[in-house]
Amino acid sequence: MSRFLLRILIAALGLWLAAVLLPGVSYAGWLDLLLAALLLGLVNAIVRPVVFLLTLPLTILTLGLFLLVVNAAMIGLVALLLPGFMVSGLISGILASIIVGVVSWIGAVVLGDGKAD
Repeated sequence: MSRFLLRILIAALGLWLAAVLLPGVSYAGWLDLLLAALLLGLVNAIVRPVVFLLTLPLTILTLGLFLLVVNAAMIGLVALLLPGFMVSGLISGILASIIVGVVSWIGAVVLGDGKAD
């Protein structure tokens, strides 16, 4: 359970950093940021695999670059569902997804894979 909470906090850190660096990303308060991180995790677990399969030919055609659009769409879906979190435009969504992805990757490296040695 604590690893789950740490992952939410890392995603919230990525969203916060995106909001600080990008003028098109904003949030109303810290609770909205934590809810956005939780909702992003749920959207990535439930909706993203379906969207990934539906867009697989386009992803292959673009050599994987379309995944940036898919990730931006997931962040946009979170912004649509949560009124306290806003993303304005595709470019802001793509850049936010890159920032959140890099922060999450660094967090995964720091936390490890969670398997006991």
